[in-house]
Amino acid sequence: MNLELYYFPECPYCQRVLHKIDELGVQDKITLRNIFEDRNAYEKHVRLTGRKTVPCLYIDDQPMFESADINQWLEENL
Repeated sequence: MNLELYYFPECPYCQRVLHKIDELGVQDKITLRNIFEDRNAYEKHVRLTGRKTVPCLYIDDQPMFESADINQWLEENL
């Protein structure tokens, strides 16, 4: 399973997801893509979803939005 989290550090909703990733100890299973530092990631995210909204967890290239939904998925699947 390929997991990528698109985020930016100042976003409080992104912080919720990053905290959950740390809490679960699954940092090695998720590639982090800071959209402010990685222009290619930002452009890819907008192209695939038509949105600039983060956090967004891509699960095998399928986007999932909303920090609560992402955290629930992480708890149930990792």
